Amino acid sequence: MFEKLDINPQIEEILEKALKSPISQEEALKLIKTTGKESHALIMSADSLREDIVGETVTYIKNWNINFTDICTGTCGFCAFRKNENEEGAYFLSIEEVVERAKKAWNDGAVEVCIQGGLHPDLDAYFYEELLQKLRAELPEIYIHAFSPMEIFYGAANAEMSVKDTLKMLKEAGLDSMPGTAAEILNDDVRSVICPEKLKTAQWIEVVETAHLTGIPTTCTMMYGHVENLNQRVEHLEILRNIQKKTGGFTEFVPLTFMHLNAPIYRQGISNPGTTGLEDLKLYAVSRLMFGDLIQNIQVSWVKLGFKFAQVCLTAGANDLGGTLGEENISKSAGSTHGVQTTPSNLQRLVRDLGRVPAERNTLYTDIKVL
Repeated sequence: MFEKLDINPQIEEILEKALKSPISQEEALKLIKTTGKESHALIMSADSLREDIVGETVTYIKNWNINFTDICTGTCGFCAFRKNENEEGAYFLSIEEVVERAKKAWNDGAVEVCIQGGLHPDLDAYFYEELLQKLRAELPEIYIHAFSPMEIFYGAANAEMSVKDTLKMLKEAGLDSMPGTAAEILNDDVRSVICPEKLKTAQWIEVVETAHLTGIPTTCTMMYGHVENLNQRVEHLEILRNIQKKTGGFTEFVPLTFMHLNAPIYRQGISNPGTTGLEDLKLYAVSRLMFGDLIQNIQVSWVKLGFKFAQVCLTAGANDLGGTLGEENISKSAGSTHGVQTTPSNLQRLVRDLGRVPAERNTLYTDIKVL
């Protein structure tokens, strides 16, 4: 495959192996450091493996985001979304308002609502339960994808419940799946800088594995490009891979490039100014070669990357464009200028321009409608 590229023999050997079986953590580190011809070969390999595993289809979902509050007791250094309770711009939607927004989204064609919010001081797991029950009563068919591992951890603690009992209660109330956010970088040295009060690596793993074992699938994410190094990026991917080997509960991997512009840690001179385009491409490619068919679906975030570069990242191992979204306020507040919602026709145009096949999906990728 690489005869005419004249690349480093060691890199060539790793890439040839990668087309047959998942690469090791050590091999991934060597690949993520490549530049020049070697990085081109890496991207080509990931694209080839993507074709072998999921074919030429590029999926997306018609969904709607509802961020029910920006009031948060957290102190994450990358977050420009959070507000204090009495701060200008602070809001807290009532359950009835959330339900009304979900009903409008459903009537406009959304099949999923993604619901997340800040760590409001008055919230606990029973608030989440009531929200789910009222949503389910009004919209019995809509898919509810809600509450990050941090929200679950926080809500359980405030209700003086175990994580396991909280998840069982929320599943019974109507929770279908969870976003695997709050992962950031799963390394406690990094977390002590960017989110010192957030749940630790072991706690994130516990929440996610418990969700999977309770019958609640999740996505998995990685927010990168701030203070972590390349080794820690690969370490994060290895942790996700080991969880998936154990539970099989991840539906997709969503790399989230750091939006630095309004982030406190960047304004304080602590973090890097996000990633370069090549870093993004190599992260997508290495994740595809590490995960193989363990995590078949890798999503590009057009909100963070922009439509043009999201399209390019689909050539580096990714196969999903995420959702049509709406009210995506977290990235916007961090400095993203790529909008908060889009149309299916726009996503279809990006896919067809690549020579690939657009398809609408459900949250779990079990119902894919080729267009």
